[in-house]
Amino acid sequence: MLSKFRTAYKTPTGTTPYKLIYGKNCHLPFEIEHRAYWALKNCNPDLIAAGEKRMFQLHELDELRHQAYENSRLYKARTKVWHDRKLRMRKEFKQGNKVLLFHSKYKFKQPKLRSRWLGPYVVKHQYPSGYVELYGKDGKTFIVNGHRLKLYHEEDNDPREAVTPFFPKE
Repeated sequence: MLSKFRTAYKTPTGTTPYKLIYGKNCHLPFEIEHRAYWALKNCNPDLIAAGEKRMFQLHELDELRHQAYENSRLYKARTKVWHDRKLRMRKEFKQGNKVLLFHSKYKFKQPKLRSRWLGPYVVKHQYPSGYVELYGKDGKTFIVNGHRLKLYHEEDNDPREAVTPFFPKE
């Protein structure tokens, strides 16, 4: 049961925060009765051997911190790859394209039979940050986020094409 408590919280670095700071495991309060035995067991009256042991412990602590740093760097790299995979590709718009603007006023409950897309608007300029400047219907310009836009495909109404009726006239 004791080992369950000692390894309860570990960070992505592979160690506990207490061990990273102090270089030793945390001793919980219910171990206080064994504290005197623990202190006597670690006591070494030979000062030279104690100094060498302390230097070894310091080097071990530096190695532990270096390993935690490497684990943290690898964790951040994996998290970045996972996050970048989830991102949508940025939409590219050219000057003069016609686009539709998503109407985000009705986020939760929109009226029935009403389109969520406004427009068409004409693209004036696309910024590298993803924002797009549009011409409004009244000739004014405004800036919106590129994620709220989609290309508008106009219907090709060719006047030369004859419309064939469903029921031919007799």
